[in-house]
Amino acid sequence: MIPRLRKGTARVGVFAVGHTTYWSQFEGLLENLMGFYGTFRDMVGGDGIEVVDFGMIDDSASAYAALAEIRKSELDILFCDMVTYATSSTFAPIIRNVDVPVVLVALQPRVAMDYDRASTFMQLENDSICSVPEFTGVAERLGKAVSDVIIGTLYDDEEAAAEIRDWCDVAKGLNALKGARMGLMGHVLEAMYDMHADPTALSKVFNLHVPLLEVDDLLKLYKSVTEGEVEERKQLIQREFHMPDPKSDPITMKLTAEDLAQAAKTSVALDKLVEEYDLTGLAYYYEGFESSLHSQVVESLIVGNSILNARGIPMCSEYDIKTCIAMLIMDRLGIGGSFAEFHPFDFREDFILVGHDGPHHIAIAEGRPILRSLLKYHGKPGKGASVEFKLKEGPITMLGITQTRHGDFKFVIGEGTSKKGPIPPTGNTNTRGFFEPNTKDFIKAWVMEGPTHHYALGIGHRARTIKRIGESLGVESVIVEGS
Repeated sequence: MIPRLRKGTARVGVFAVGHTTYWSQFEGLLENLMGFYGTFRDMVGGDGIEVVDFGMIDDSASAYAALAEIRKSELDILFCDMVTYATSSTFAPIIRNVDVPVVLVALQPRVAMDYDRASTFMQLENDSICSVPEFTGVAERLGKAVSDVIIGTLYDDEEAAAEIRDWCDVAKGLNALKGARMGLMGHVLEAMYDMHADPTALSKVFNLHVPLLEVDDLLKLYKSVTEGEVEERKQLIQREFHMPDPKSDPITMKLTAEDLAQAAKTSVALDKLVEEYDLTGLAYYYEGFESSLHSQVVESLIVGNSILNARGIPMCSEYDIKTCIAMLIMDRLGIGGSFAEFHPFDFREDFILVGHDGPHHIAIAEGRPILRSLLKYHGKPGKGASVEFKLKEGPITMLGITQTRHGDFKFVIGEGTSKKGPIPPTGNTNTRGFFEPNTKDFIKAWVMEGPTHHYALGIGHRARTIKRIGESLGVESVIVEGS
């Protein structure tokens, strides 16, 4: 029940194409086609989508006039509605000069021609596919590519409607990256070579900025937190989290009053940091003197990070900005985006534990997430409050962002299932991940793609959507399938 600060938004352009010669030849045709176009336009959109309508383009002159408006509109994607045959002169200026995904939509009003009453007029009303090959061919000659072609019927075609919705979600993913401020605080976890990343390369590919922050920036705000703010945040934490007695793991204990107070104060300071630096997300890591205030604050970020993830501000540890970007994409698709890695197999029941210590997207938890006090954070400095929950049962998607031997970014994407069953009570998030055709073969195929060991974990099967986002960015994108 934590309110979101950020949500998925996008600007989606739409236009229709036709052949100007038809309008004087067939009275009423243009009006009918624009009615069909209006039906299509109403299919585009949804929560957070702003639709920008460029109307009918029916010759080269109107294409160039529309192009000027399209380029000013800062679109995320552009739909071209093939309402009838159109010459490629209506399309060539646009596909040549725009740098957003362009999707052709060929949805004919009739399921089939009424052959007993057929006429040229009726054919032209349903000629949605006629110029599609002309458009895709000309795009190829111009050195550009159409991102997709949606073929079907205008009415009662759920498959076509789902494709339109999916591309609107792609637009949200692309919009989330545009101008995002993905902060880095502290320093890279030196020993994890896969965590290293070049901020300039990230800016080039993902069109975002990487503010470089110091822990002192957080400490300054931490010192401004009032007792009233701490008390209010403690109440929120106690309302949203369950705090049970420990179970089998000897390094866990019931959340202490001290750890709750520390987590609450740091959470408030973290909110202030996000506001102060207008952050879209943050990846961090720090090692310092064990008793220093710097260490005390950084070691208590997990709860505040998890709350911010639920609010639409992805946060992750170990300085893993690539996975933080993956978490942002998943969040804007409305599927969560927790920080995750692979834990031990269960070869008897054919699953692998999927999770991580640290921050998680509590909006995708099965039930209330758990807080435990940990006597140590395994493998890294610190101790204190940690978040544990099981992922919601059902389909899951993973997105890892890695780099190739040439330094290029690469999306590694997979789908599986989160199934019911106990998880280790270690203060870490975990779920039982099942993958096809069997978990061992899938994991082998995954690791052979050269991923980082972290990835973003979300609910639902959205691999194709994420692949489209990657390809729209010019990033190699692979959907992993076990052999």
